Amino acid sequence: MTALSIWVAGSRPRTWPAAVVPVAVGTAAAQDQPNLLRASLALLVALALQVGVNYANDYSDGVRGTDDKRVGPTRLVASGLVEAKSVKRAAFCFFGGAALVGLYLSAVTSWWLVLVGAVAIMAAWGYTGGPKPYGYHGLGELFVFIFFGLVASVGTTYLQDEQISALAVGVAVPVGLLAVALLVTNNLRDLPRDELVGKRTLAVRMGDRPTRALYVVVVAMAFLSLPYLSLLRPGALLAFASVPLAVSPIRSVIKGASGQELIPVLGATGKLQMAYGASLCIGLALGI
Repeated sequence: MTALSIWVAGSRPRTWPAAVVPVAVGTAAAQDQPNLLRASLALLVALALQVGVNYANDYSDGVRGTDDKRVGPTRLVASGLVEAKSVKRAAFCFFGGAALVGLYLSAVTSWWLVLVGAVAIMAAWGYTGGPKPYGYHGLGELFVFIFFGLVASVGTTYLQDEQISALAVGVAVPVGLLAVALLVTNNLRDLPRDELVGKRTLAVRMGDRPTRALYVVVVAMAFLSLPYLSLLRPGALLAFASVPLAVSPIRSVIKGASGQELIPVLGATGKLQMAYGASLCIGLALGI
């Protein structure tokens, strides 16, 4: 692997849909003609935070030793490919980049967004960093729903309309649920190892079978929310077009896929999230 490919792999590209989809959906939910500059900068902030949190997790898990025997993709610190201090520096560089772009967006809309951005960065670091990482205490899914669902999607719509609407909050819910599905898949894959090293993720706390049920429930709820959204904008029903992509990962999870078998499920869940987001965006844009 080249140096660039190592860093790209460490940024966990399969998780990027969790940053792209809420911005796209939030933009499509705007009442007025979208401001493409603001949308592009919001996407830049979301991606920078996603990559930053991935590097931060790599660093924190690596120095704690909880990633020493990975089932999933290689981690930079735990594998010894990159020095821990370099990964930590990279994480804060991405956080800093997100903060700078966020400051501009706050200046052209509302300064209260600075507080939202600061909380988001603290949450990104606190997932596995700091003395009491909340990701080690079963709160990861809740924070993912809040920040990669509600905050990212509603915040993007606010950048467009400078107000919060029922539609903005409504579309943020399925977006957040599918982001949670990504994390549930990841934690289900790592459950045996996390339990051994004392990493009390929600999957560890719930156990194998309930975690599989949780995956099915959050994916199903993303689709069950569409009839309500159609009351606000009928075109939202177009997101049902992505249902076929949910069949394979749900089947794999129900049948007991574990370890390496869950890596394709993670990829399939990311594709589902992208397809759901794209079809929902088109439906919202059509407004029919």
